Amino acid sequence: MQNGLFRDGTSFDKPKQQQEIVETEGTSSLTAAALRERIVSSQVIHIFGAGLNAERPAHTAVAELSSRGWACAPVHPRDAGGSISGFPIRPSLDSGVLPEIVVLFLAPERARAVVRDLIMRLSHEAFPLIWFQRGAQDAPSIEALESMGAPFVVNDCIVEYTNRNEYHCAQSPLPQSFCLQIASEDGDGCSVWSVHSTQDASLARPTHALEWVGTLDEFGVSHHTIPRYIRSLQKDGETLDALALRLSHSQVMM
Repeated sequence: MQNGLFRDGTSFDKPKQQQEIVETEGTSSLTAAALRERIVSSQVIHIFGAGLNAERPAHTAVAELSSRGWACAPVHPRDAGGSISGFPIRPSLDSGVLPEIVVLFLAPERARAVVRDLIMRLSHEAFPLIWFQRGAQDAPSIEALESMGAPFVVNDCIVEYTNRNEYHCAQSPLPQSFCLQIASEDGDGCSVWSVHSTQDASLARPTHALEWVGTLDEFGVSHHTIPRYIRSLQKDGETLDALALRLSHSQVMM
């Protein structure tokens, strides 16, 4: 084994040589080699259905996949603003954010709604790999993806797939910084902006209204009203990272 590096210099073990590619146990629109390349070259995996219930497979998938170098983006409307293994839970996928891999731990009808939304908003060139976890597969969604030539996997588990193939993220973006804005506890109409790290964040679901949450990368591209407004406060020569930190734990009047 040889060491792979996270962005902060810490390491994880990965195979010295590429091992034999194992076919997915389910069905994929991609060849085994193309699926492997798509998986290992991606840096962020969006996991729909990953909430704070630690007994759910979607929840445990976050720790499993991040241990192999991938940044995880849990999506769960009810638990948004909390965190899983340091990664913030989003209420939805912001317009402007282009996912690389979308994993669906959802009932088929809810999976269909996510796929429909992605088809409506993303171009063919920017379309992500859609991974239907076992039980999430939806025939109309799969037919639509097949008709547009979009990549997908059905009837397999992405955690099991990466484990049995010993795959890791080729260029891990970890750790990540992320931003959180919630309504002020004082009820004065202001909001509180804060910056955290996926390395050590442990957040419960906010007790006051969540207004926005996302990584610094998402902060730079999201079309949501909050990051757009915060970006308007950027000073000449100031990086977005510096802007986010400057406003951290300060009250922002919207």
